[in-house]
Amino acid sequence: MVDNPLLTLAEHAASWRGRPLPDEVAHHARRALIDWFAALLPGLSKPPATLLAAAMAAERGPGRSICYVDGQPSPLRHAALLNATASHTVEFDDIFRDAGYHPGCPTIAPALAAVQQQGGSMDDLLRAITAGYEVSCRIGMAVQPSHYKNWHTTGTVGTFGAAVATAMALGCDAEKIGHAIATAATFAGGLQQAFLSDSMSKPLHPGHAADAGALAAIGAAAGVTGALDALHGPKGFAAATSEDAGKWDKALADLDSRVCITEMTFKNHGCCGHIFAALDAVRDLQVEHGFTATEVARIRVGGYGPTKSICDRPSITTEQEARFSVQFTMGALLVLGGVRIAAFEPANLVNRAIRAIMPKVTVELDPELADAYPAKRAAKVWLDLADGRQLYRYQPTRKGDPDAPLSDAELGEKFRELCAPVIGAPAAEAMLDGLWQGSAVPGALPQILRQAAE
Repeated sequence: MVDNPLLTLAEHAASWRGRPLPDEVAHHARRALIDWFAALLPGLSKPPATLLAAAMAAERGPGRSICYVDGQPSPLRHAALLNATASHTVEFDDIFRDAGYHPGCPTIAPALAAVQQQGGSMDDLLRAITAGYEVSCRIGMAVQPSHYKNWHTTGTVGTFGAAVATAMALGCDAEKIGHAIATAATFAGGLQQAFLSDSMSKPLHPGHAADAGALAAIGAAAGVTGALDALHGPKGFAAATSEDAGKWDKALADLDSRVCITEMTFKNHGCCGHIFAALDAVRDLQVEHGFTATEVARIRVGGYGPTKSICDRPSITTEQEARFSVQFTMGALLVLGGVRIAAFEPANLVNRAIRAIMPKVTVELDPELADAYPAKRAAKVWLDLADGRQLYRYQPTRKGDPDAPLSDAELGEKFRELCAPVIGAPAAEAMLDGLWQGSAVPGALPQILRQAAE
């Protein structure tokens, strides 16, 4: 029985400062950093980050952290807020499957900002990221799956990732990291209602988490204390946001043998992850049987809870709605050959060929798949063709999940695809090489991006 999970997690986080950083863990942390920048760069020119950057320009203040949205040096929290927001906008950020959580946006943005402010090294950054992922992913496991009924885990649990990573970068010991976690618990928020209809609120969730977690860490570093029973207490985070006071024994059982950052899902499609398994199934069926979009008569998707409750959207009008629509993304896959950035350009939102597919796609809750969630994110797909052929595929996992991971080469290609249009191919290649091999923390992006932002 775990006495106080907060203290256990704080001690574990602090241990990442002094313990050897295994090559495998460091490599996976670099993979997470590469994936974060791949999600960040195409979001830099989009609202709500651009709107916030303009609105908050007058209150920026001095600092050494880079706000990538406008390329300017900034205070830690300013950069963390805007960078985290931008990195969640195009829905290409990483996932920790067991917690239903995108740890990269709320954790890496403040970690990088804090290490830049402190003049730290890549090693400092990788350790801060690893610790932030460890704590937040395990808190996520303790409150899931019931937490996800109403709460957006990236906004809530992400606050802990931000707090721990920032506290690590600021040199906090276990005691102060514990107080940062405690204060983060009472700052955490993010309602699912915010993205069940069209709004800009969803990417603001990791932005707020990054800002609030960073504030909790800055306060803890300065001696501000928090309630150390804030995770498991009767009115604590778990009790307030899940079905009980937290499944802490389960979440912490393998604390010394499993490192969460080594088990990330890196997205292979630019949409909600709850659609991925169905998309993978149809992609594989198309490869095997060679049909075209015009030959499809019907697609029936069986999915787990959120595939039905969040992503069954037969009609869409906006980019945000399209990214959460099984019907639209299935049409984009068949017509365009993939669900990438181009799928959500204005012309494709009204693409007649994509629209023709959408009424043919239905989504239903499959009890077997629902029972296996969140440990498994599977799909069943029945596909009827115009010539009478009936195809079926059970997709047990998603391309990009830990058991079907993107290779380093595939991750590099994803980075080039998403970043080269923003900063140019030579700059993207140089940046990628630095992220794989460099000992220095990433700094400002090339001038081309700053000019575009201005």
